[in-house]
Amino acid sequence: MSQREEVMAHIRDLKLVAVVRSTAEQVEPIFNALLDGGVACIEITFSVPKAPEMIAMALDKFGDRALIGAGTVRDKQKAIDAIDAGAKFIVAPNTDFDVIRLCNERDVPIAPGAFTPTEVENAWRSGADCVKVFPAGVVGIPYIKALRAPMPDIPLMPTGGVNVDNAADWLRAGAVALGVGGKLVLKDALAAGNYGLITETAKKFIAAIAQA
Repeated sequence: MSQREEVMAHIRDLKLVAVVRSTAEQVEPIFNALLDGGVACIEITFSVPKAPEMIAMALDKFGDRALIGAGTVRDKQKAIDAIDAGAKFIVAPNTDFDVIRLCNERDVPIAPGAFTPTEVENAWRSGADCVKVFPAGVVGIPYIKALRAPMPDIPLMPTGGVNVDNAADWLRAGAVALGVGGKLVLKDALAAGNYGLITETAKKFIAAIAQA
């Protein structure tokens, strides 16, 4: 089994990818809060400054307890920076074929973003390990079920619109994993330094996923 296959199998087992957009100072307490709540697959997005440094720091402190990747990787240079920093998987809101090729060459799983059936198919045929359906909240849970009917071989990870109340329903519709950002790493909790609330929310997500 290749490294890509091993990491993807781990993501399928965990079923939840926490999306972290934060300052460098918040990374450690966020990771502690998520891990305390049972969430062990976490991506740091390139939509914040110093993302490669944050990934490297997180790997140094939590690499033995968490599967750590990079998100919002929209071009090849960001993918290079992420992989060089140690990211174990790559997620993007878009499909960039250069990014897919690079990840395949470096044996790092890639989940590019797609929305329409044609985009999902093209991403998959180009070498994606999973396709991030984004923004999934615009079309809802029935859309995942509809995509899965003619494309049962393509693993889908809806992101956007996933919350504690509907997490199990997304998985029942056929998603292999869920990407969750603001509904898990709560902005109000970050602003108040209330990391305990993130832990409690993480526990609720884990319980909801167990129901599916």
